[in-house]
Amino acid sequence: GWRVKDAPDLDFESLAASTTTDNDSHSARHSSIVGAGCRALSESVRTEIESGHFPLILGGDHSIAIGSLAGILTSRPNTGVLWVDAHADLNTPDTSPSGNLHGMPLGLLVEGTGVDCGSIPGLEWLAEAAPSGAEGEPGSEVVRVPRLDPSSLVYVGLRDVDAGERDMIRRLGIKAFTMHDVDRYGIGAVTEMALSHLLDSDPTRPLHVSYDIDAVDPQHAPATGTVVRGGLTYREAHYVAEEAARCGNLASAEMVELNPTL
Repeated sequence: GWRVKDAPDLDFESLAASTTTDNDSHSARHSSIVGAGCRALSESVRTEIESGHFPLILGGDHSIAIGSLAGILTSRPNTGVLWVDAHADLNTPDTSPSGNLHGMPLGLLVEGTGVDCGSIPGLEWLAEAAPSGAEGEPGSEVVRVPRLDPSSLVYVGLRDVDAGERDMIRRLGIKAFTMHDVDRYGIGAVTEMALSHLLDSDPTRPLHVSYDIDAVDPQHAPATGTVVRGGLTYREAHYVAEEAARCGNLASAEMVELNPTL
């Protein structure tokens, strides 16, 4: 069995109240507040990993992945990421049609997207060197938040991808399985190919699953703000998670975009 440590919710309200937003722009909306919250989450995730715990993060929109993934990559730079989502979340401030940061976590953290995080208010910490210890202990090594190699990322469930994201996926050679692939090959084969891509060259690497509930068809999961018809069935949604756990490499996970008020 599992022993569960329920960490308290992060106090984003206090962070928001003490954060200046004067320099925010429409190309990265609310970046100062989102950046402050994600920095706190990153430090919390690093603390749990370095304590030998399995971080399970519950959100929140997918912008929280900026923090969770930054913490994971700082502690485990060779992590492979399985991104289960209807959307690619690979936009940047230059490509995003909306400027919403929940569509940019991978755009900010994948190597080769061309983003200068140091120029985005609130997210400068992603470009700065920082102590590797979760609390900045004296003598800890100073590191920059590592970027995720495109070959260490696999998508499952895509079906609503912006033009700039499609171009980026092709240019960076990111492995992506759309709902068309799920229909064509079946969820079993798709999940096997996705895990093989991440593990064949490094069978002992840790895996992180970032699971957006909107990957699931809204018939089964309507409580999210970004519903897209034609998603994973109830069993397909479970199967991806089951196989990720069964492979033995799963080291962290997050579930996001669940909004019970909708």
